[in-house]
Amino acid sequence: MLKGSIVALVTPFNSDGSVNYEKFRELFEFHISNGTNGICILGTTGEASTLSFEEEEKIVEFAVKVVNKRVPLIVGSGSNETEKALKMSVKYSLMGADYVLVITPYYNKTNESGLIKHFTMIADNAKCPVIMYNVPSRTGMSISIHAIEVLSKHPNIWGIKEASGNISYSMKVAKYLGDDFHMLSGNDDIIVPMMSIGAVGVISVLANSHPKETSEICRLMSMGKYNEANLLQLKLLNYINDLFIEVNPIPIKEAMNYMGFNVGGYRMPLDYMSDSNKKILCAEIDRLKEIL
Repeated sequence: MLKGSIVALVTPFNSDGSVNYEKFRELFEFHISNGTNGICILGTTGEASTLSFEEEEKIVEFAVKVVNKRVPLIVGSGSNETEKALKMSVKYSLMGADYVLVITPYYNKTNESGLIKHFTMIADNAKCPVIMYNVPSRTGMSISIHAIEVLSKHPNIWGIKEASGNISYSMKVAKYLGDDFHMLSGNDDIIVPMMSIGAVGVISVLANSHPKETSEICRLMSMGKYNEANLLQLKLLNYINDLFIEVNPIPIKEAMNYMGFNVGGYRMPLDYMSDSNKKILCAEIDRLKEIL
């Protein structure tokens, strides 16, 4: 079963802006050897919206080959156009993705019936389980609780990545969790609260730089060691907040480069972090070295 710490992996770039596949290989091996329970590529943190279809397909092909079923591989396949999302979901599932992550339509926001049809059509055709992705801060819309109730019954919808940051909403989603419908936190700052109400883990930005600690929070929660998990979450909380001092994935890439991962820069319209914010972030990284 998919659970624990799933890294929302950054896409490393060379100095010329091309995808750095050798660095990708290093990151896959780093995470597999450091306790990460799953890898998610082509998500928000991976700057998927700036990648060409050809690049996305090559990244998926490469990831499937290198990861080689050692941990579950989740591939972002969403779009605000249903037919496009359906085609990518089918393609990536046939290429070897273990799960596809499908976002709600953005910009051309739909009504509830359209949203249910959107996810249903994709799940009917994908050859691997579908994870719905609720992140209203990015898309401008949230999956209604009634839609959750309906979609939770679909045999090929594994569950939801819930990234609203709204615990009240998540509690309502939790009513529908069970053996056939699951929830993953999409927010690193509330892993403990989300797992306390039934989430089975997190799709994590934090895990890019701190895989062992993120995995440990999830492990402790799954064992019922809530106080220990909470203490570790609180140690990391300032850093987690600093990872969103500017829009994701700018801070996590800056952090990883500062820590020696050398994942490269960004694709426009993302730009380098301001000097003042970078100073705050790096100071917190140095502080964590003393307390972890």
